[in-house]
Formats: sequence, C-alpha cells, structure tokens
Amino acid sequence: MNAKRILAAALAPTLLLAACSTPEQEDDTLNVLASFYPLEYLVQEIGQDRVTVSSLTPQGGEPHDLELAPAQTKDISGADLVVYQSGFQSAVDKAVEARTPEHVFDAGVYATLALTEDDGHDHSADDGHDHETDPHFWLDPKLYAQAAQDLAGELSEVDPEGAEQYQANAQSIVDKLTVLDQQYSTELATCQHDTVVVTHAAFGYLAHEYNFNQLAISGIDPEAEPSPAQIRNVRSQVEELGLKTIFFETLVSPKVAETLAADLGIDTGLLDPIEGLVNTEETYFSIMENNLTQLKTGLGCA
Repeated sequence: MNAKRILAAALAPTLLLAACSTPEQEDDTLNVLASFYPLEYLVQEIGQDRVTVSSLTPQGGEPHDLELAPAQTKDISGADLVVYQSGFQSAVDKAVEARTPEHVFDAGVYATLALTEDDGHDHSADDGHDHETDPHFWLDPKLYAQAAQDLAGELSEVDPEGAEQYQANAQSIVDKLTVLDQQYSTELATCQHDTVVVTHAAFGYLAHEYNFNQLAISGIDPEAEPSPAQIRNVRSQVEELGLKTIFFETLVSPKVAETLAADLGIDTGLLDPIEGLVNTEETYFSIMENNLTQLKTGLGCA
C-alpha cells in the first residue's frame, strides 16, 4: 500500500466522525424539543439565539395523531427542555413518561375549557383522544400570554444566565398578544350573527372569549367522519340562522365543508386552528389576524 493510501485509511474514521457531528454538539445553545407548532413558536420567540428548538410534529403534519420515530423518542431524554401539552398527543405523553427528561414544561395546564354537545362532538365515541377539555388554548391570546410568561420562567431555571433576555422577549410577546386581544374584542363587538360553522371543534376558546358560538360539523378530532345526524343538525341550523359561510382549515381535507356549502348554496372560508404551519412565511400572529378577518365575514360584523 502506498503512502497516500495509508494516510487515507488512517484519516477515514476521523472524517466519518466529523461528518456525523451535529450543530447541537458544536454550540452552547439550549436544545429544546417542542411537541407542535404553537409551543415551538413560543420557545423560538422567547429563546431567540439562546436556544435551538425543533418540533416533534413535522411541518404540515396533523398533530392530533402524531406517531414518534424511535430516534425522536430517544431525543426526548437528551433534550435540555421538553415543551409539550399533556392530553393532546398521546405518543408524546407516553414518550415523556417513559424517558423522564430532566426539564419539562407542560402546557396542558392552560387547557381548561370543557367541551359541550354544542361543539358537535359525539361524547360516546372512543377514538383515543381526551374529550374532557378543548386543547386549543393558544387561540385565546390571554391564555397564550400566560403560557409565554411561564415558559420564560422555565427557560430561566434551565439557563439562569439568560433569564433577563427570556423575560424581556416574553414581555414583547405578551404586549403583542394584548393588542391582538383588543383587536378581537373591538372588531367582533357588533355582529349580525353569533354563530360560525366550522369543520372541527377547535375554536371553543375564541368563541368563549369573544362571545360567539361555534357549530362544528365534527368533533375535536379533525379526522373523524361526522355522523348523518350531525350533518342534518348543521344543515338545519345554517338554514334557520341564515348563515352564509362554512369554514374549513389547513391541515385536513375541506371536502365535507365544500360539499355541504355547495348543497346549501353558501360560501366557504378558511379558519385556521394553528395546529401547524403549511406556509413557513406565516406566523401565529399573521394567522390570528387572518382569522379575525374571516370571523368578521362569517359573523357579519360591522
């Protein structure tokens, strides 16, 4: 073997190890795992350049029925902080329980709104989800602001040197959420209707906070097929109330909404529960602003 081949053979293991190194191993940022987009967004906005955050739910994926790969489950135990919402993604719940990461932030404490029959949910169904509460707390700017403040506190415990930055960044988000809340309150104050029709019972927090009703074609599980009785109920209420729009969403098929709207001779619109991003140019705030515009149309607000 000539000298060049001997040198190449000696260097090969070193080069292989270098190729396998990861950015997380090369910097001193906190490695944070978030279970889905609204929590990932908070971590990124509060942590900024002090954190490296990744989401367990892939972009454009439906978070309700997430299944974790073995590597993701292993990553949970190695993360500096895991940010998740208990009761929302059973695979994440099981992985956190099994791996017992040192630092965990559970946003499940903010999901306190009880589901009702008016949400279009069949409580007799057993599809593996927790139907006691509506998990979509982040659609209420006040609850999302509380989560931001508490998450800043958790990050400060894990990384005390960054505490001042975390608190300042969280306050910036809270200020923006306060403005957003005022916009919703003002612009939804005077409306012709008090009900919106949605495909998925995800908007209970918005409805509760801003004094309107959601009429859901299906329940809390966006993939569940609505029963004939649910379809008949929605159809009769749309006709009785004189509603002109049925709202679909981004991560599930709009087919049921489009078919029912066509049968009734009314419009469809997009109302996003912000469970995940399809367009990375959008953010929580841009989607919430678009939701407000859509709600004003659907409710006939002055």
